Amino acid sequence: MEFFTKLIVSVAVIILCTQIGRKFPSLSGLIATMPVVSVIILVWIYSDNPGNFKLMEDFTKAALWGIIPSILFFLVAYICFMKEYSIGIVLSAGFGSWLIGAFIHQWFLN
Repeated sequence: MEFFTKLIVSVAVIILCTQIGRKFPSLSGLIATMPVVSVIILVWIYSDNPGNFKLMEDFTKAALWGIIPSILFFLVAYICFMKEYSIGIVLSAGFGSWLIGAFIHQWFLN
């Protein structure tokens, strides 16, 4: 039951953001980049491991440094959309740049 509660809350956030994005794309973008997902994850981690602040600290540190690969994704996607590339190219280029950033991220954290 706990798994399904987590699943429903997580999906509800994504659906809400998508619905808002239909009328207010800039607000949806702001909500999507808010630490909403990170807050949900912190709550789930804490509920599964109460009092394990080292685990919470490690997640928060990784999320903080994970902002850099995410910026790369959005920067590349923004540039590709400005050039009016297809969604497949935009997502491929964005995720490719994110993947490179993620490998560097993991290398630095380990």
